[in-house]
Amino acid sequence: MFGPRKPFGTPAHLQQHSLAKTLSWPHLIALGVGAIVGTGIYTLVGVGAERAGPAVILAFIVCGVVCGCAALAYTEMATLIPAAGSAYTFSYTALGETVAWVVGWSLILEYSLACSTVAVGWSGYLVGWIQAAGIHLPAALLVGPHGGGLINLPAVFVSLAVMGMLILGTRQSATLNIVLVVIKLVALTIFVVYALPAFKSGNLQPFMPYGFGSTEIGGHKRGVMAAAAIVFFAFYGFDAVATSAEETKNPKRDLTIGIIGSMLVCTVIYMAVAIAAIGALPFTQLANSPEPLALVLRQLSQPFAAQLIALAAVIALPSVILVMMYGQSRIFFVMARDGLLPRRLATVSPRSGGPTMITLLTGLTIAAVAGFFRLDEIAELANAGTLIAFISVGVCLIVLRRTAPDMPRLFRCPAAYLVGGLTVAGCLYLLSSLPTATLGRFVIWNVIGLVIYFAYGRRKSDAGRPAPLVTA
Repeated sequence: MFGPRKPFGTPAHLQQHSLAKTLSWPHLIALGVGAIVGTGIYTLVGVGAERAGPAVILAFIVCGVVCGCAALAYTEMATLIPAAGSAYTFSYTALGETVAWVVGWSLILEYSLACSTVAVGWSGYLVGWIQAAGIHLPAALLVGPHGGGLINLPAVFVSLAVMGMLILGTRQSATLNIVLVVIKLVALTIFVVYALPAFKSGNLQPFMPYGFGSTEIGGHKRGVMAAAAIVFFAFYGFDAVATSAEETKNPKRDLTIGIIGSMLVCTVIYMAVAIAAIGALPFTQLANSPEPLALVLRQLSQPFAAQLIALAAVIALPSVILVMMYGQSRIFFVMARDGLLPRRLATVSPRSGGPTMITLLTGLTIAAVAGFFRLDEIAELANAGTLIAFISVGVCLIVLRRTAPDMPRLFRCPAAYLVGGLTVAGCLYLLSSLPTATLGRFVIWNVIGLVIYFAYGRRKSDAGRPAPLVTA
């Protein structure tokens, strides 16, 4: 029904199609935190406040619960099948090639648009920081056509710069990412220290002005779940850790620590920052600000701290782009290695141990999207791709518990059927809360993907003649 499946284990392909094992658990926690803590909390908190009011705090809680369940499912699957490809590889093993293609095609959407979203958010902080310093650049080069400009040049620049870092090599990029993660965490701590003392309970009233469910008001989705459907972007990133399984030195220990550890750290950070921001300033002032945290501090007469926050975002947000672009390139790599995309793309550089050609293609695409499209529209479409991937992992967890119950699991998800079911149900609810136009674009994307699959991928893939496999 779903096409052929892969045996369990890590592919033992030729050297040019194998990734070097260079990462340990500190790199993986930094990769996870680097992906999770970024544009979502630095920028989308303003978009979420506009959709839910002060109840955006509840939106973060909803997303945290759903993503917590997904993280547990991902951890079991990543340690059971420690191969590159994340949800794509899990789906290929448990559900077959056709479903895997849909998941992989959705992951391409997730990672590429996530990178573009963060690049646009980074541009907003850079422009705000430069203007606060008294420097004014041509507006036509700072925003895309949607805002009356020509191109968001800073967003294009940062996308290409991160692409260059990844081409240099995975380990070098991951080590630099640790430094950037520390900068982000210090900046968010500074924000909480300055904003929390200004907390006013009156700023939380009315707490839920648009209700809990996602409803259309004035042509726009409003409510806690409408906010959750976009701030959900703030939580994913741990799945990028799962894509590094094949490059991890000790998958049993390192993947478990990396995925669960990064989720715990980020959930605590998000709740502290969201409460401090909403409590310090009326949500109407935060709504849709391109730099909400810096805005809060400026309104609190803390211009120096605001400049520090903006500078930290400018320095450290590229770490999110780095992790997401890394994940995107690995999804492309595995799909190409399986023959679903041209196999030549899966060639690994003997110098860096990474797929240079795919990284170059990914970076150029991300830069183009970041230069011309709006932040909220990009984030919503990226979320649609992510939700499909999370749903598939929840289903894979349940299916493999039934079809392969005796397989040794390095990490066993507690209450697997409940966790898998909550992951699927929660993600379906969030998916249904996205704007209708976003869901329409997502359907069009997958129709294009299925045409490519049946016209090329299905005929060229390794289906029915898989390469020899060995367990990790």
